[in-house]
Amino acid sequence: MSARKARTEAAAAGAAPVDSEEKDVKIPVEAVDDTEANEAAAAEAAENQVEDSNKEATMTEDEMVEAAIRAGEEAADNDFKLKFEQAQKELADVRRELDAAAEAQKAAEDKAKDATERTARLQADWENFRRRTANERIAERERATEKLVTALLPVVDDIERAIDHARSQELADDFKQFVDGVDAVHAKLLDVFAHEGVEPIDPKGEAFDPLEHQAVGRVEDASQYDETVNDVYQKGYRMADRILRSAMVTVTYGGEKRPAPEPEAAPEDATADTAESTEE
Repeated sequence: MSARKARTEAAAAGAAPVDSEEKDVKIPVEAVDDTEANEAAAAEAAENQVEDSNKEATMTEDEMVEAAIRAGEEAADNDFKLKFEQAQKELADVRRELDAAAEAQKAAEDKAKDATERTARLQADWENFRRRTANERIAERERATEKLVTALLPVVDDIERAIDHARSQELADDFKQFVDGVDAVHAKLLDVFAHEGVEPIDPKGEAFDPLEHQAVGRVEDASQYDETVNDVYQKGYRMADRILRSAMVTVTYGGEKRPAPEPEAAPEDATADTAESTEE
């Protein structure tokens, strides 16, 4: 800047005599000052640029390496952040998918549980219906058998009376064979009754039981226990635990009182179980 200013001043000094010789040529002082200021600013900017260039040129190798490392670290950090954000997004997506899968699995398990319980209820209902239907069929069959047997009892009574009357008479051999045939039919009919669970009640000589016997008369007999069946006028019949018809009997009186029946002995297995329970 000083050299340029000196050259400018010298030029101005050398030009002064010319001005005086060539009449009066005048240069405004302000113009000269502006030109000098612009030239000075340009020279200063050039010097600053040169200084910056010199500074850059004077950077050491370590500084360049450090700058390169910083730049690499920044790039790696940015790349890591980008990958981390992407991984976080993928993880969130996976978690959403897992939650959806868990909800779907729970819904499927609940549905399967409901189906299992419904199947169990249906199976239980079916078993109950099957047992109830089977019991109803058995009861209906027993009622039908009971009705049929009850209707046949008077016929059986008549056959027995006819056989007893024929046996009490003196009959020819041919007629005896006929009576034997009727007796065989009577026996087969009783076998059919037995197959259906029907049993006759013929309590002659037994203790009178008002649940199975119908007393139609009393007979004094001191040789027998009191309340003993003396004669059976009409047999009774039972089917399983039901009385189809009570036996019509006569009952004795005037004899000794019948002793009380002895208690039945408990089965051995039941006795052993009771003893084990007591020990425990």
